[in-house]
Amino acid sequence: MLKKSLFGVTVLAVSAMGLSLFSPAAAHDHKESAKAKTIVEIAAGNDDFSTLVAAVTAAGLVDTLSGEGPFTVFAPTNAAFAALPEGTVESLLKPENKAKLVAVLTYHVVPGKVMAADVVKLSKATTVQGSDIAIAVGDDGVTLNGSSNVVKTDIVGSNGVIHVIDAVILPPSE
Repeated sequence: MLKKSLFGVTVLAVSAMGLSLFSPAAAHDHKESAKAKTIVEIAAGNDDFSTLVAAVTAAGLVDTLSGEGPFTVFAPTNAAFAALPEGTVESLLKPENKAKLVAVLTYHVVPGKVMAADVVKLSKATTVQGSDIAIAVGDDGVTLNGSSNVVKTDIVGSNGVIHVIDAVILPPSE
């Protein structure tokens, strides 16, 4: 029921790049500034990730995901969080559910820097949470756990890479 996917990395870069599509110099400047920022700083600088940033903060993972890494983050957009059953996000953000929130968030993180060209060669990836994410590559792109689509890839930060996904993926229940 809560098994949604979290493998979409497109919305973040599209809005962040803005006018850089029209100016090679602006595009170069954007790439340079994005590389200097951590994964958390990139997400915090994009309104489409405000729910993710709030969750990372509530889970106490800001320092970890701002650390050296490298990390690969399958970052769900605000729309992905909004698609969860009503009350799910609010419940996860409660202090008494911090362990569950940490499990959900770390299920979106893979150790190492896995660029899109490498992701498409995989059938699964083991997350920081400890469980695997199933990866399927088809004519329509990359899907995680059969339900989350990667919508933007290779947003490079100083400590890893973000791939934007259109649905939150939940770890298997034990």
